[in-house]
Amino acid sequence: MRRKLQGTLIAAGLLSACLLAAGPSAAQSAGQPATQPGAQPPAQQPWPSHPIRLINPLGTGGTGEALARTLARALSDGLGQQVVVETRSGAAGTIGADVVAKAPADGYTLLYGVTGTNTIAPALYRRLPYDAERDLAPVSIAFMGPNILIVNASLNVSSVQELITLAKARPGTLAFASGGNGSMAHLNAERFKELAGIDILHVPYKGGGSAVPDLLSGRVQLMIETGGGVMNLVRTGKVVALAVTSARRSGPLPGVPTMAEAGLPGMTGEVWGGLFAPGGTPRPIRDRLYEAIAAASRDPAYREHVASLNNEAVASTPDQFQAFVREEAARYGALVRRLGLSAD
Repeated sequence: MRRKLQGTLIAAGLLSACLLAAGPSAAQSAGQPATQPGAQPPAQQPWPSHPIRLINPLGTGGTGEALARTLARALSDGLGQQVVVETRSGAAGTIGADVVAKAPADGYTLLYGVTGTNTIAPALYRRLPYDAERDLAPVSIAFMGPNILIVNASLNVSSVQELITLAKARPGTLAFASGGNGSMAHLNAERFKELAGIDILHVPYKGGGSAVPDLLSGRVQLMIETGGGVMNLVRTGKVVALAVTSARRSGPLPGVPTMAEAGLPGMTGEVWGGLFAPGGTPRPIRDRLYEAIAAASRDPAYREHVASLNNEAVASTPDQFQAFVREEAARYGALVRRLGLSAD
């Protein structure tokens, strides 16, 4: 995440050079008019010259959609061209991702990708209609937020170590909820099980919100969920937050320790959202998109709005983001394979 920007893509320039070297007939066959001797080549329109689509692969009404719209407004301001959010949800975000993967690589169709859509789904769906690394080019991360280990208040535990002690005393009796098999909540809880050496049961639901009533009633005892999904429950005392999975403490929950502070240093990882373009999108376009996100992340009003959605406004160069996505995909992919999970 802190590596320096390396190089630029020159595919568009190489293509033009090859067409010119091949002569007028090659240019005409590629859909480009031959230039008469002495004539000036037609001027290219500056990008962006018309509105941009930002595909939201998540459902409507949640924090993910709110963040996608926040990003769209920031890009509209930074680029001087309207960025319109279009929701194409379903199949763990892969339907929306496929729309962008198959779109022209001209910077006018972009993806708001998150942890699940771009690092978990490629391992979970073995027959995706696109290649996540080849067909979706990282532009910049935009938001990061903590996952929070929460427990039902009636469980009477106030720390991670107390929870581990209870689970070891009652193997196979405590249950954790998730938003479905292979969801980030599921994988994080499975990682917690491994590191803590405990036996707890998985109860999948159709979305994290569907699990909340059973968590509050005590039918399930714990959950590792995004801050955006459960922060209000924590603030109102309906559940107890034991730890966050981020590398440092969360601003909204300064009194809640990190997993490392709680004795599980390997239990790290944050939920994130970022911008992707179709594979092959020229590097100058990706760089300009990154610059717009970076500028927004430095704006106090923008940062405050993002914080109200329980996230932090951040930015990274395309190269930094690519390296980060690869690391995340390797980590979650290894866990999916270890658990033998598949959505196919």
